[in-house]
Amino acid sequence: MAEPRNRYSTVSLIFHWGLALLVLTQVLLITAHEANEASGSRQFIDMHKQLGLTILVLTLARIGWRIANPALPLPAGTPGWQKIAARTTHVLFYVLLIGLPLGGWAASSAAGRDISYFGLFNWPLLPLPQSRELAGTFMDMHGLGVKVLYVLLALHIGAALKHHFLDRDNVLHRMIPIIPRRP
Repeated sequence: MAEPRNRYSTVSLIFHWGLALLVLTQVLLITAHEANEASGSRQFIDMHKQLGLTILVLTLARIGWRIANPALPLPAGTPGWQKIAARTTHVLFYVLLIGLPLGGWAASSAAGRDISYFGLFNWPLLPLPQSRELAGTFMDMHGLGVKVLYVLLALHIGAALKHHFLDRDNVLHRMIPIIPRRP
């Protein structure tokens, strides 16, 4: 009988930490844009759009990987409500990591603003009516989604730290292999 996996695969780790780094970069780009309302701050928004679309593509790839490589089960003693909360949080992460880029793409499309994808090509705009009001509605939804994302991030990080410091199990080791495995 094969020994059960005790950590996520390298591909899973790259998806997890790569997307985490891209999300952090998105926050930093918007913060830089808001701090520099000068003409050069447009570059921050352009990069934000490009990375947002990259997050969309990588999230779809990650979902495909996750279907082929299911998540590791939580420790046996984990209460049912925590398992449901963990599952719900992960599903909501996927919804937001797809929905936020789609919302930004829709806002750019409604505003008629081209999206150059790292200078390689222009990302096609969605077939939406040109409307500042519609673009504003998409941006409002985008902003609300970001707030929900922040709450989920706090819950996710808090749960990981709870598992490590209070439950003293190996949940955090599975995503950060340099943390020693507990017996």
